Amino acid sequence: QVQLVESGGGLVQAGDSLTLSCAASGLTFSTYSMGWFRQAPGKEREFVASITWWSGDSPYYADSVKGRFTISRDNAKNTVYLQMASLKPEDTAVYYCAASRERVTMNPMTYAYWGQGTQVTVSS
Repeated sequence: QVQLVESGGGLVQAGDSLTLSCAASGLTFSTYSMGWFRQAPGKEREFVASITWWSGDSPYYADSVKGRFTISRDNAKNTVYLQMASLKPEDTAVYYCAASRERVTMNPMTYAYWGQGTQVTVSS
């Protein structure tokens, strides 16, 4: 059974940093691209960042987080991370990690497995 478990969310102030983790089990982690998505109240789920299974690819970021967020993965630990810096109130959302067999994708429909989400709240 595939499980993705996010952790690291919390309440922070604008300008602070936070790192999210997503531990995967039940799948061959190194063969999956991993993505982070977020969903704010009343809004649709949106792409945040993704990293492919191939080390030669560069990560992909939504324009809204480019230069502030960094996605990385540790295949030895079956874990993907999202380092978030210079957080803004508009970053407030539930953050989800997801796994896809597609090499490069920002489309949530191509992600087969999802975590339960972790809340990030940024106060002004």
